Order: sequence, then structure tokens, then C-alpha cells
Amino acid sequence: MAEKLAPEKRHSFVHNGQKVFEWDQTLDEVNIYITLPPNVHSKQFYCKIQSKHLELGIKGNPPYLNHDLTSPVKTDSSFWTLEDDIMHITLQKRDKGQTWASPILGEGQLDAYSTDLEQKRLMLQRFQEENPGFDFSQAQFTGNCPDPRTFMGGIRSD
Repeated sequence: MAEKLAPEKRHSFVHNGQKVFEWDQTLDEVNIYITLPPNVHSKQFYCKIQSKHLELGIKGNPPYLNHDLTSPVKTDSSFWTLEDDIMHITLQKRDKGQTWASPILGEGQLDAYSTDLEQKRLMLQRFQEENPGFDFSQAQFTGNCPDPRTFMGGIRSD
């Protein structure tokens, strides 16, 4: 049942009219998907994940991304993989349940409506996680959605 509350679609991060990457999020993590250039060996790519910064690119070239993150991440639980010409970066949120409007600080922010939809989806995901066996996939909020991190005493610790 919880899979029904997973991200329905990825958001596109566009700069100067060109898609830089796609991304989505769950209560625990932000996922970034980057289409890799053709004819570059996988061992030439690198990705450096710091608490509040992300740098990645092709060794020997200027970085493709070199930006501060919207919020801090757990570096020991964050990682990257290459599969089928896609670099998948998983950033473990330090503050579980926090709604990110963009992975990159001050860049490519979701509009207010999309941010509200993300917050509602994360709140339903939280309800599903805290109440296994119940199906919240058809639940809806009227009005503003509360913050999933702080609503009713906050998210329970693992």
C-alpha cells in the first residue's frame, strides 16, 4: 500500500531552457536522476556528497553540478550509482519529513502549488508509515496541509 504514496512523477530541474536533472523525494530521501553523456566510461564520473553541498562531473573537467543543497543530508547514508546511462543520487534527509522545494539551494524551486502537493503527499506517506495496514492512498486534505515533521508531536524516531 505504501508504494501508492511514492512520488507519482519526477520534477525537472531546468536551467537556460535545458533539463539538468530530474528529482523526487520521500519522507527520508531526495533522489536525483542525471542522464549521462554518451561515450564516457563510467569510471570517469565522480560524485562528492557533503552535508550541505553536492559536486559531480567528469574527472578532469569543470564540475557539472557544484551547488549547496537546500537542506543538510546524512552523508553516511547518502550514495550514488550509475545504471543504464543514468546517475542516481540518493540524499538521505537529515530532517525526516522535511519538504524540499528543490534539491539545489535557491535554484529551480517548485511553485507554491507543487510544493503544497509534495507536502500533502509526504504527510500521507507519514500516516501510512505510522499506521501500517491502513490505506491512505485515497485520502485528501482540505485547506493547508500541516508540516509532516511537526504535526501531532512530530515524526516518531526510528
